[in-house]
Amino acid sequence: PALNAPEKPGSIIRAQEVSSTHAMQATTLTIASSRATVLRSTKSLAPRPGPQRPRRAARSLTAGRPVAFKFLKELGLEKPSWLPKFGAGKAAEEATSRGEVPNMGSTGSKGGSSSQGWQPSTEEKSGERISKSGYDITPLTLAKQKEFASQLSPHQRNVALESGTERAFTGKTVNGYSHDCKQKGLWVSAIGGLPLFDSSTKFDSGTGWPSFWQPIDPEHVIEVVDRSIGFMPRVEVVDARSGAHLGHVFNDGPRPTGKRYCMNAAALKFIPEGEPLPEESKPIK
Repeated sequence: PALNAPEKPGSIIRAQEVSSTHAMQATTLTIASSRATVLRSTKSLAPRPGPQRPRRAARSLTAGRPVAFKFLKELGLEKPSWLPKFGAGKAAEEATSRGEVPNMGSTGSKGGSSSQGWQPSTEEKSGERISKSGYDITPLTLAKQKEFASQLSPHQRNVALESGTERAFTGKTVNGYSHDCKQKGLWVSAIGGLPLFDSSTKFDSGTGWPSFWQPIDPEHVIEVVDRSIGFMPRVEVVDARSGAHLGHVFNDGPRPTGKRYCMNAAALKFIPEGEPLPEESKPIK
């Protein structure tokens, strides 16, 4: 009936006031309802009375990051901006600051000797050793090793004598052949010239490093357990004559051996088929 009443002065204003009051009441009810929902949710999260079940500690998100960063650097990828915060080992961080790739190999061949692998000779002719394929595999003296190494660049010496690692897809032999060279020939050690691999056993592993499924003679290499990466022991490959670090061997290669000798091109020299071999790369007559 009020709606049909004749309009009087101020009636419109009073209607607006009533409408505003109703709107405010509705808003108050909505806020109260939301507050009750929040209180119920909070109450459900409150600890229950009695003994509480211990919560399992969350796994650290940084676990294993230093090792992962080391692999990134070995693959030639950029260093994350937060690497210094979590660290990658003092030696790796120092190498990174110098623009170098942190060492990939073990310290077994570092410095020219290893108690569990290669040992240098103490004299020029100290117990000559000949491999089954007819090559001299007598360990070099440290003086002779140093003489051969003096012909290499600092990067090549770092790889061969300090267990360094070249960046993937960039490696070149000491005489300038690319890591993905497909020519026929012989791959010999950069220090001492001992023949290590034949091109017939080379294959494209897709890793960016020269890969072979077997050496020329098993006696030409020494395999040493490498625990430089704690959770993943590897097998380092060392030149039997010079003790130079060559790379690592893995069990994911092609038939018939199932091996992948993943080598550093910087620790090798390639001699194309048909070219004369240097004296140190020839078998004993």
